[in-house]
Amino acid sequence: MTLRLAVPNKGRLSERSIEILQRAGLDVENANGRKLYAPVKNMDFEIMFLRAQDIVRFVHSGAVDIGVTGKDLVVESELPVEIIHTLNYGYCRLSVAAPEASGIESVEDIPDGARVATSFPNATRQFFGSMGKEMEITTVSGAAEVTPRIGVADIIVDLVSSGSTLKGNRLKEIGTILDSWAVVIANEDSLSKKREEIEELKEAIRSVTDAESNKYLMADVPKAALDEIKSFLPGIAGPTVMNVMGRDDCVAIHVVVDKSKVYESVTRLKKLGATGILIMPIDRMVP
Repeated sequence: MTLRLAVPNKGRLSERSIEILQRAGLDVENANGRKLYAPVKNMDFEIMFLRAQDIVRFVHSGAVDIGVTGKDLVVESELPVEIIHTLNYGYCRLSVAAPEASGIESVEDIPDGARVATSFPNATRQFFGSMGKEMEITTVSGAAEVTPRIGVADIIVDLVSSGSTLKGNRLKEIGTILDSWAVVIANEDSLSKKREEIEELKEAIRSVTDAESNKYLMADVPKAALDEIKSFLPGIAGPTVMNVMGRDDCVAIHVVVDKSKVYESVTRLKKLGATGILIMPIDRMVP
């Protein structure tokens, strides 16, 4: 039974999603092409390249079984799909922004009836409705940041990453509607009929993203320092310790280290007399 997976055809999520699938072991044909479909070599998978904003609808309808898209688009769609995995990329936030010269310093300062330009009318309406505010919402397909300058809107609701685009248009953030990142979604019917296949793919993706947070460390260390080394290099189930041929005073250790602790770990190992320290990337971590 073929498992259909939708990924964005362009934009901030596209290349990263394909990279993770390929590192997970899916040999995607024509991954950089412009075709709608791409089979996976020697596997019963099919990839569909769709607009990120359409993926939720395709998953919900059953046209595809699972999809990678932004959490913001899932919320905006208001469709009942299930988020089955959260990914570690595509971070941004859906924010409310006002002109710097408007005198509006917070969401509470926005008067009823203010004009809001956004590509996220549903999330915007729900947010302001929860505050008891009635806004005049204008839906735009892009470039919301220019609408206050040309008199189309008083404020905007848009995705923000670094904030540089807002600053370039003399806008300031005054509130956040939601934080967003890439997610894997599925529909209820596919989860029922293809649960095993979906779980296998989800775990393959997880093994790649988990690996990116870690490094593989190897070193020759004095035997006398092993107990101290184990205290700051616990690894997954403890470091692997192996004898070094012709040496009775030292052993070789192999251990998985959190990427953020590599510098500190190397420094401490050197002080304990470790030599031949190697740091290597990890493609996948399968429990």
